[in-house]
Amino acid sequence: MPHFRLRRTIVALVALPLLALGTGQALAEPAPLPATVGQAPVATRVSVIEDEVARTLATALADPALRERLRATTTADGAPTALAPLAAAVPGPAARRLAESTARADRGIATAKGLGSDLGPLLRVQLADPSMRAAVDAGAAPLVATAATDEHARTVRAYDTTGRVHTLDTGTLPARPVYLVDLDVAKTLTAGIDVLQRELRARGLGAATPAASTEGAAAAQAAGGWWGTKITSVRVNDDEEPWFKGAAEMFALVSGFGQDGKVRVDSVAMPYLQYDGTTYYPNQILVNWSSYKYNLADVVLMEDDGDTNYLALAQAVAAVLLTIADQGAYIPLVNAVLAALPESWWTDDPDYVESWYTLARTSSGRLNGARGNG
Repeated sequence: MPHFRLRRTIVALVALPLLALGTGQALAEPAPLPATVGQAPVATRVSVIEDEVARTLATALADPALRERLRATTTADGAPTALAPLAAAVPGPAARRLAESTARADRGIATAKGLGSDLGPLLRVQLADPSMRAAVDAGAAPLVATAATDEHARTVRAYDTTGRVHTLDTGTLPARPVYLVDLDVAKTLTAGIDVLQRELRARGLGAATPAASTEGAAAAQAAGGWWGTKITSVRVNDDEEPWFKGAAEMFALVSGFGQDGKVRVDSVAMPYLQYDGTTYYPNQILVNWSSYKYNLADVVLMEDDGDTNYLALAQAVAAVLLTIADQGAYIPLVNAVLAALPESWWTDDPDYVESWYTLARTSSGRLNGARGNG
């Protein structure tokens, strides 16, 4: 199970210019970041929905047939399984109630995240840790919890088959097996990037095509060539791995001035960033410089920890960036993007990860983020 702690991340990018004749120096000069203000909400809409489904699933597991079906479909390595097909595969009133609750939850989550209603099943379930498999196989009665987004939480609420609440210590792996209800963030991230691109384009911010299309870059290069910055490696380090932390997905917002002189934002999905302490080698196009006027751009790295509303994000970013006009020289846009983020994204909800100021077309080598994290 992937784990993330993003309040104390260490992030480094290694970027190489495509079609470059030589290498230049990175121009990433740290600038002051907005101060943290406000407090994160106690529970987000998505987490409330997930908690309701967790309780419904827990009580449904009083049905031996459903419990055995879940045991049989949960793999030994802890990989998640979709919840809706699980509920539909078992007859009986308990599974029927679970299926109805899951269907409502899937629709509610899609709405809360500003996505369409045709994404299909979004909720999934998995063992909190693969070591719990032996206890489940031996017939131990499991608990059901949700994969919390607050990595600072000291306790997690879980339910048993009677619906009774159990408080679990986040610092210690529970002795009793625990199933986690979690969100298929990979699916919502893909849909969310589509929403970001569509909404930003509709608001005149020029995000017409995905910036990270390797296939598109290869086609353009064959047709005559263009400049681009490619991520050859990226690493996110962390010093803690709480057992209750669910999967997360990352994406980047690349901003600068387009060829028309208007602010441009491209969203770049980075779903491969799943494990901390691991160096990934995606060879992913981050910036297509043919889209930018000054051959300079800024990058904000963000994480969807389950409750990101992509429609609201696009609207907030557009509202701020549309007030910035081209003055005939490059203006860093990172602070403007960060200023558009809701206050909760600066506290326990770790949606903002890192930022890079003034990435140049000629930038190459290791680029450390402006937060001083690595």
